[in-house]
Order: sequence, then structure tokens, then C-alpha cells
Amino acid sequence: MGQKTHPFGFRLGVTEAHRSRWYAPKALYGELLVEDEKIRNHLDKRLNRTPPNAAVADIHIERTREELKVIVRTARPGLVIGPKGAEVERLTEELQYMTGRKVSISIIEIREPDMDAQLVAENVAEQLKKRMGFRRVVKMRAEGVMQAGAKGVKIQISGRLGGAEMSRTLDVRLGALPLSTLQANINYGFAESNTTYGVIGVKVWIYKGDYAANEEEENQSNAAGARARARGRR
Repeated sequence: MGQKTHPFGFRLGVTEAHRSRWYAPKALYGELLVEDEKIRNHLDKRLNRTPPNAAVADIHIERTREELKVIVRTARPGLVIGPKGAEVERLTEELQYMTGRKVSISIIEIREPDMDAQLVAENVAEQLKKRMGFRRVVKMRAEGVMQAGAKGVKIQISGRLGGAEMSRTLDVRLGALPLSTLQANINYGFAESNTTYGVIGVKVWIYKGDYAANEEEENQSNAAGARARARGRR
């Protein structure tokens, strides 16, 4: 048996931050943990499982003594906000009723959906549900991720592929994928496709480069921008 570990959990506390950020006394900890899960499930059902799909990839939760802050990362912020912010207000009211706390919702736009593993996994699952050829779907999505600027990608699907009697696994790998390297920025996503002949699981790993290298590139671009601004003032 392969000794596999979750790419996010493996890097948690080293290069990745927690998705729930709060402190609580021992007596309250379990209750708040269950509340976090209910919030995530409710938002996923409202935004991702009912049309139109808002393409929400991640939900971060922060708590202070007075307020519960929900940060939603989505590729379609317009659908989450709604006309004149009506949808956000409705969601805020629902969460306040559900938790009994003051709630604020922040929305972060994902500018490159093809570089987000969760959104790619959801997209593959959706296409499999529409009975598209599974080999073609996986290959096309993997190539799309590489064209978006990834350094490596792996897409794996498991289940009754093509309606076969026995379940099997198919995977497509392109580029590099250093899963054992803690400094590697590996984005991981999982989705399920409920087809007529059973559930097909979809896993996606996207390698975006090393954390240290990404930070250096950002610092260099910021420094170049500062130099350009300084030249403009002269």
C-alpha cells in the first residue's frame, strides 16, 4: 500500500496557513469546529451545487470575540455579490440566523481559474456528469492547466469509467510534480461526479513552483515597480 499524505495537511504550519483562524477555550472548541463545517457545507450547497454555479474554490473563516468573518475565494465574484450586493446580504442573514453571531463576508476573486486545483476538479466532474469521453476530458483539462502557466499537473479519476462493470483508475501527468518537497507550492483539489452508473472521484494536483522562488519574483517585480515610479517622479 502506498503511504500517501494530503498535500495541504503535509505543508500546514510550514508554508500553508490554516483555513480556520481563531482561538477558543477547550469547552467551546468542538462546538466552533462543527459550526465551521456547517458554514462551509451551507455555502458550498448555496453557491456551488445550485445553478448558476459561482465557482467557489475555498472558504476561510476568521473569528474575533465580536465577529465571524467568512472569506470566499471565487472565480465569479459577480454571482456571489448579486445585483447591488443583494446576494451577499442574503447569505449574511442566513449565516447570522444559523450561528447567532455577527457575520461579515469578504470576497476574493480568483483571476486564473485554470490554476486552481479545486475548480479544475469541479470542472472535470461536471463534464463527466454530462457523459463526455473521460480520456478526452482529462487530457484537455491537463493541457489547459499547463497553458495557464503551471509547472506540472496530475489529474486522476477513479470509478466506473465509461460505465464499465469494474472500477478502475486513470491518470494524466504533465510536467514536474515534486510532492515530497515542502517548499513546492502544490495546489490540491478533490471533487465527485455523480453519474448514472455510480460516483467517479476526481483528484487534481497543480505544481505552481517553489514558495521561495515565487516570493523572490514578487519582491523583484515590486522593486522594479518602485524604481519605475521613482524615475517617473524625476
